[in-house]
Amino acid sequence: MGEHPLTAEAILAATEDVLRRYGPAKATVVDVARALGVSHGSVYRHFPTKAALREAVTERWLDRAHAGLAETATSDTPAPDRLRQWLAALFAAKRRKALDDPELFATFSVLAVEHSDVVLAHIGDLVRQLTRIITDGIADGEFAAVDAEVCARAVFDATARFHDPAHAGQWSDPGIDSAFDAVCALVLAGLQAPGRP
Repeated sequence: MGEHPLTAEAILAATEDVLRRYGPAKATVVDVARALGVSHGSVYRHFPTKAALREAVTERWLDRAHAGLAETATSDTPAPDRLRQWLAALFAAKRRKALDDPELFATFSVLAVEHSDVVLAHIGDLVRQLTRIITDGIADGEFAAVDAEVCARAVFDATARFHDPAHAGQWSDPGIDSAFDAVCALVLAGLQAPGRP
């Protein structure tokens, strides 16, 4: 590392590289330290365990992968259009990461199976964004009066095929975009306020 102080950000960047090279099962803190030219104790001063380091990498990765979703959720676009845009952006981000960054996506998948606190917090944030869109749609008379939070969770669950890592193997299938459009149409029809065209 030379004369530059070791930072958490430098460790996270090196960890991503190590995970891509060795995969989540074989990557070690010693590998990260070696890539940085420091002792593994230096890495542990910033991240007390391998699990903490993996979760921090996953959080950083998720934040970057889903940049823009919160802005979509709070935009002035009518709620039905905004919901469709948000779901499409989430699917595009997940598919891009699964296909373009498979090694790091594998780490995310491992943590998702382990029910990591980072992944659970991430899902909670996504459901809150959906809740905001649905709440706005109800307030504007575009969506039926429902419990927005319960409905947001149902929408998240109903669209799992397009964002849950368990389905990543299907995301390059030829008919996946048509399937996504059909599910979005069904969700929007189900939310539509009575009497709306």
